[in-house]
Amino acid sequence: MERTTMIKAAVRATLFAAGLAQAGPIENEIIRNVGPLLNNMPIEKVIPSDRAGLYEVLTPRGLVYTDRTGSFVLFNGVMIDSKTKVNLTERRMDALIKVDFADFPLKDAVKTVKGDGSRLMVTFEDPNCGYCKKLMGEFNKLDNVTIYTFLIPILSPDSATKAKAIWCAPDPAKAWTDFMGKNTPLPSQVAASCETPLDRNLALSRKLHIMGTPAIFFKNAPKEKGFATADQIEAKLK
Repeated sequence: MERTTMIKAAVRATLFAAGLAQAGPIENEIIRNVGPLLNNMPIEKVIPSDRAGLYEVLTPRGLVYTDRTGSFVLFNGVMIDSKTKVNLTERRMDALIKVDFADFPLKDAVKTVKGDGSRLMVTFEDPNCGYCKKLMGEFNKLDNVTIYTFLIPILSPDSATKAKAIWCAPDPAKAWTDFMGKNTPLPSQVAASCETPLDRNLALSRKLHIMGTPAIFFKNAPKEKGFATADQIEAKLK
């Protein structure tokens, strides 16, 4: 009896946390059966798939698949269309986590302007990310762009220290571009009173299911997961 009560409480907590308290009977049954298998990880959405009666269960770690009763869970699965070879899981994730540029809290990003700054990009980067440093070289080939960089310290123990030094520098954009592009040493002293948006940035990256750096978002084009060349970036900025 006690175990049943605990499971019901966990399901209610999952429903409440996920904003699914008004879910229908199918969604509720899926959550009830699948939730414990996910260690009661928050379930963000339960969506009927257009493939073979499957249901998509969106979690902070991505999509898992099940049926209408939650009788099984396919973990870490990637669904590939056998004819087109399209990664259907990746395409669905991109569709589910679309973000409008107006929703980005740009005040929490390092702002770098090149030329007239008319074309907009958002990136999520870690100061210890090797591909982010390589990406800086590609950014140097671009003109007339504004790049908003959300610093997310996720790769190394000292990533947060470096990110704070960049954010708290007199000119964060210069400190960022010099460090990533020229390996210029960061300021050794950081004012104790300097507050950073790093916790908010990390929360935002989790909401957007960003699992690694760099991640690049464009105003009117699909995002890039990982390194991209200047030519690839230009194509998406058009």
